[in-house]
Amino acid sequence: MRVVTISATYGTAGSHIGPAVAERLGVPFVDRAIPSAVAEELGCTLEEALAHDDRAEHGLGRLFSGAMRLPTVTFGGVDMYVPGAMPIAQEEFVRRTERLLVDTARDRGGVFLGRAGALVLADHPGALHVRLDAPLKRRVRQTATLGELSEREARKIVEDNDRARTAYVRHFYRADPSDSSLYHLVIDSTSIPVATCVDLIATAAEALD
Repeated sequence: MRVVTISATYGTAGSHIGPAVAERLGVPFVDRAIPSAVAEELGCTLEEALAHDDRAEHGLGRLFSGAMRLPTVTFGGVDMYVPGAMPIAQEEFVRRTERLLVDTARDRGGVFLGRAGALVLADHPGALHVRLDAPLKRRVRQTATLGELSEREARKIVEDNDRARTAYVRHFYRADPSDSSLYHLVIDSTSIPVATCVDLIATAAEALD
């Protein structure tokens, strides 16, 4: 079962490239499914879980401040939501996300977008680790075009997301997500067409068999 992790800076079409690679390889695309599964396990809503997600707009700040910690107790070996109980710390949320990611990679394979997949699955046999990146100016332009936004609005979105994603990886993994040594393949998907990026990634993944 093939496994591909994709680390994508905002404005590099990761949400388009990831599903296309998964379809090409015949494996699941795993993105929002991870926090959804964690939310179910913790007994909270998806909206609450996304506050802990590295891609939520203000989620990382709330996560660090502890404002969205989830109270649970264990009953019959299952963690359940109980108002007023001891909170689950941010590290526990990330640990459960990691476990789900590892289990999915082992049992089904998949294309995993974000969530420090290259670090979490660094030791997974045959996994391909990909970074999608490009100069800020081109990512802002692409975000503005696709989102029908002004360049000023697009720049704020891109910069806010860059800070949040970088902080997430540095805080929990003491690593820099822009470090090229974490990846087998680094692609500028603002210069190379999306279809070509998909071909490059799928071909590289197949070559690791």
